[in-house]
Amino acid sequence: MRDEMQIINNVRLSNLIKDGYTLEEYESIFNLLKENGTFLFSPLSNGLFSASVQTDLNDYTGYKNVWVRDNIHIAYAHYIIGEVSIAVQNLRTLMEYFKKQKFRFERIIFLKTDFQDPMNRPHVRFEGNQLAEIDQKWAHAQNDALGYFLWLYCKLALEELIFLNDDDIQMILLFISYFERINYWNDEDSGHWEEVRKINASSIGVVLAALKEFMKLSESNKVSLPLVCNGIKLEMNMVIRLIDFGENAMERILPSECIQTDVSKNRRYDSALLFLIYPLQVLDSAMGDQILSDVIGFLKGQYGIKRYLGDSFWAADYKQKLSPEQRTVDFSDNIFSRNNLLQKGQEAQWCLFDSIISIIYGEKFLFSSNKDFYNRQIMFLNRALGQLTGDDHKEGGLKCPELYCLEGSKYVTNDVVPLLWAQANLLVAMNKMKQSIKFNNQH
Repeated sequence: MRDEMQIINNVRLSNLIKDGYTLEEYESIFNLLKENGTFLFSPLSNGLFSASVQTDLNDYTGYKNVWVRDNIHIAYAHYIIGEVSIAVQNLRTLMEYFKKQKFRFERIIFLKTDFQDPMNRPHVRFEGNQLAEIDQKWAHAQNDALGYFLWLYCKLALEELIFLNDDDIQMILLFISYFERINYWNDEDSGHWEEVRKINASSIGVVLAALKEFMKLSESNKVSLPLVCNGIKLEMNMVIRLIDFGENAMERILPSECIQTDVSKNRRYDSALLFLIYPLQVLDSAMGDQILSDVIGFLKGQYGIKRYLGDSFWAADYKQKLSPEQRTVDFSDNIFSRNNLLQKGQEAQWCLFDSIISIIYGEKFLFSSNKDFYNRQIMFLNRALGQLTGDDHKEGGLKCPELYCLEGSKYVTNDVVPLLWAQANLLVAMNKMKQSIKFNNQH
């Protein structure tokens, strides 16, 4: 199956991308990418990852800093391909960072601060070398970021790749108590895209996945309930109740991202919902199929996939309309000023999602042997490969951009090349493709 809109930016890939692959043809592509640094991750000395490789071109973006969400996706990719030590070191350092944020959890849990002020919440974007807060207003109300960390930390602990000490268990207790205090199932947060606060199904789903992973950890007796620490008590019925609240909220909202009636919040389609299918696996197959259909039918473009309809981040001629300082401010309280820049249908097209869709179809193929899923896996992997930069790109060839946006009449990358989160997704998609090729050869 070929996507008729397929764009291939790098000439060296144009003769290698096909409708189907032998193992040798797959290896030719993988080796080309590996040799050219497509999958080069350069962690900080403590194992954390900046959002992007810092260059003169993107220095103004602040992407040299650490985002919790991005780091979890990058760590998970390394876990999936068998480089477990990289994932473990990353998670351990993030845990040390959150221990420095313990006071923020406790102030909210004990009602000593207003959690409606996002600056009072645990900070999910920080300076990575010193594990230090950044003195800048930011949309730190991001339940998904906290949920991702708890999900993967509990997952690795369950597999005995991380061994929990008392301080670790106390922090896990704080995470769960925090989610209860803010009523995560009904909390307005800025979510994956750090924008207008609303009740996001994608954020609720991440926390739900984390709570379910914690439940497995408890049932394995690696964490014994009840937990009591510094006046906070966590019992099994509380965790069950929090899971029920999350599942009920998801049932009300999905397949939408947000069903609040406020036009600035209501959102039917959002690509962030894909992450509830993979890697989190918190949706049943019917809902997963609906979200896949929604994203492909309403958000897929020629160069990538839109985050959502009406997304004004990197709208057409963004660099001409906004100074570097203006491009990187916290728009969560003033999204309308940015939305005025957008012409309908000219949303940026991101490079995060085609790889995820390819992985999802790969999982479906390996489960069912349905060749249609296999063909779709190939098609979306090919789209992700086509997004890699050409050799004439100022940051070099075969790099994973954050997105493509309009400059004049032409789609070009923005200044974030590579985005390590997109790079991690592609690495997992390639790994899944190899599994599917081998499986297909046996059937």
